[in-house]
Amino acid sequence: MSEEQKQQQLKQTLWNIANDLRGNMDADDFRDYILGFIFYKYLSRKMKNYANVILKPDGLSYDTVESHEEAEALLEAIRFEALDKLGYFLKPSELFSELAKRGNSGNKNNFILGDLANVLTSIEQSTMGSESEDDFGNLFEDLDLTSSKLGKTEDAKNELIVKVLTHLETIDFDVENTESDILGDAYEYLIGQFASGAGKKAGEFYTPQQVSKILAKLVTTNKTKLKSVYDPTCGSGSLLLRVSKEVEDVGEFFGQESNPTTYNLCRMNMIMHNVHYKQFDIYNEDTLVNPSPNHIDKRFEAIVANPPFSANWSASPLFMSDDRFSAYGKLAPKSKADFAFVQHMVHQLDHNGTMACVLPHGVLFRGAAEGHIRKFLIEDKNYLDAVIGLPANIFYGTSIPTCILVLKKNRSTDVTLSAVEVLPKRNETILFIDASQHFEKVKTQNVLLDQHLDTIIETYRDYCHTERRQNATKDKYSYVATIAQVRDNDYNLNIPRYVDTFEEEEPIDLTTVAKDLKTLETDIAKTDATIADFCKQLNIETPF
Repeated sequence: MSEEQKQQQLKQTLWNIANDLRGNMDADDFRDYILGFIFYKYLSRKMKNYANVILKPDGLSYDTVESHEEAEALLEAIRFEALDKLGYFLKPSELFSELAKRGNSGNKNNFILGDLANVLTSIEQSTMGSESEDDFGNLFEDLDLTSSKLGKTEDAKNELIVKVLTHLETIDFDVENTESDILGDAYEYLIGQFASGAGKKAGEFYTPQQVSKILAKLVTTNKTKLKSVYDPTCGSGSLLLRVSKEVEDVGEFFGQESNPTTYNLCRMNMIMHNVHYKQFDIYNEDTLVNPSPNHIDKRFEAIVANPPFSANWSASPLFMSDDRFSAYGKLAPKSKADFAFVQHMVHQLDHNGTMACVLPHGVLFRGAAEGHIRKFLIEDKNYLDAVIGLPANIFYGTSIPTCILVLKKNRSTDVTLSAVEVLPKRNETILFIDASQHFEKVKTQNVLLDQHLDTIIETYRDYCHTERRQNATKDKYSYVATIAQVRDNDYNLNIPRYVDTFEEEEPIDLTTVAKDLKTLETDIAKTDATIADFCKQLNIETPF
């Protein structure tokens, strides 16, 4: 079986288990349990494999170490190594397989809820005082094993949990295969499946995969490695992880998420994708109000984001002394924080970096403070590199059309094969792409296919290349506008001002139309005569 077939099989198996076992429980609630238990099994398997590597020279296995005469010393030595390598520690008796076996034993001692709660707490506590404490702290707080959602009685709750553990125990997660990320991808597939049924809540933790791909490919253009990638509204971390698939290596991952449940999901997602705990730093707070003290002084090579559309924020005058906003002289309005997120990201962007973020279309043309900020970014800073219009109804929970803004602090770094410059320099222009009509309708959702994504990226990358820039202007699809043209439009970025998508109608031959009308009149007269004859035969009045 190929890697792709294994992945598809694992995805479908996990999704079937989730659907079969949740019963009447809301999918959004069951998500936290099934994803949490998959994560617990993953940690157990990694722990067992690593411990067996340590014990192999002594001819021991982790399954039997607790019964060894030097069990305490052995476990302490393994714990010390595991905390550095894995970031956490589990005893053999705390492994997923042991609890699943006990729960499925069929005797009166199969009540495992209390033991399971203790194990999950033990995983978190094992990291206290270590470098990984922030990455594992309160990681399982959303797995409330006392919740009535699991069942009305303790026995009913236990029965459901045992079923979940038993079903998961039969699945081979292929954790040993370090060359593959089958489980991580399957885990993210589940997150996406739950998101598709979560309505408006989905936007809090998931960006559709194709949109994630576009953002990731935009910020990695002409890059093979990245020192760092950052997402100030990281949700489940799918955007950060997507960027890592577009380059050979990402040094560090940084993110911030205000929702505690989604913050936990992000940390689990990172670990499930084999991102070492020393490589990621995810922070749980409101980015605009309380940016991470570990992040605010850093500058990131790539920034991707799908901030909440037109969210409320305080817009307090106190922010005018904040370095993120002070240079602009204006704050984003209270009812629309879109540009506040843009300002924050620009502040965090490195001089050689690229940022790409999804925003509602209103940011392109709304006036007042937003118009002022837009002008500052274009005229004073010259950071805006591209504007990409996306189709409506591609995000879960909202049908509004959206756009992607691409910004760079250094826009003079073109790829050049010759010294001949026949077009305006890149830093004298802005690329506009209208991809709003390029999608596939799937039930009630509009979906971007690979060919739609490829056209967007190909157009942007042509624009980034001096000798191919003429290809970046495509009839009724894209246009390379000069800063002067944008200035003439009073910094209004509404895409139809730059990309002409007007389709002329076929010319009308009036002579043919006149002949058709005469023929129609003749036909009507014949029909009227026939009807009148029928009415006469039936001795009734004609209807005309």
